[in-house]
Amino acid sequence: MRGLVGRPVIVTGGASGIGRAACSRLAIEGAAVAVVDRNAALVDEVAAALAAGCSARVIGIVADVAKEDEVRAAVQRARTELGGVGGLVTSAGIFDGGDMNLLADVPLETFARTIAVNLTGTFLFCKYALPLLLEAPPSANGGTRGAIVTIASTAGLRGHGFGSGYTASKGGVVALTRLLAFQYGEKGVRANCICPGATDTPMTGGVYHDSEYLARVTPRIPLRRVAQPEEIGDVACHLLSDDASFVNGQVIAVDGGATAM
Repeated sequence: MRGLVGRPVIVTGGASGIGRAACSRLAIEGAAVAVVDRNAALVDEVAAALAAGCSARVIGIVADVAKEDEVRAAVQRARTELGGVGGLVTSAGIFDGGDMNLLADVPLETFARTIAVNLTGTFLFCKYALPLLLEAPPSANGGTRGAIVTIASTAGLRGHGFGSGYTASKGGVVALTRLLAFQYGEKGVRANCICPGATDTPMTGGVYHDSEYLARVTPRIPLRRVAQPEEIGDVACHLLSDDASFVNGQVIAVDGGATAM
């Protein structure tokens, strides 16, 4: 993918699932990667493994995306150690078990924490990364500078019938991304959103390894299977690259065709 070699990119939620897959592909493409996650042990493990497998610069940063001071410090550390910030992937997200209830039965603490991580965390990393993205050197084929890829969910497009906090937070990420594309496009920063469908990640708790559950889910997906994290991470990398230099403000469902039904 063009334009990724040497580009400094921050990935939140980078120690597992979609975030880890994006970090891996970015490192393979030669980007300098800041793996950000609140799991300290896993951050170090992932960063070390990626650095050992390629020549790219990879660092691990421990931060809670819902805490402003930690976000500010994480972005500044990435800038210092990687020589700037040219890309951002906001993949950190949670789904709390209490969110499986009907809305009237969802605890406020569950709703608020989900919003704090999934939506406020996205806002905070964009807020502190944007001034640095504006400083990034322009691409060779269109003048765009930095790029942001947010990770939402198909829940933010149509709702899934459950997950009040999750659905609200992901719908907010979709709308926030469109706002970013409008506000910063003329300044040379692109922003696009990926809405994954059913994806086998640690957050789903192995539910897609249950053959009976899988048999109920896959008929609603035209490709008749769930995604692997790498299939989402690859799209994120494409959107960061110069191969997507005229793609801005788009909300892309990577869902095997589920939202087309």
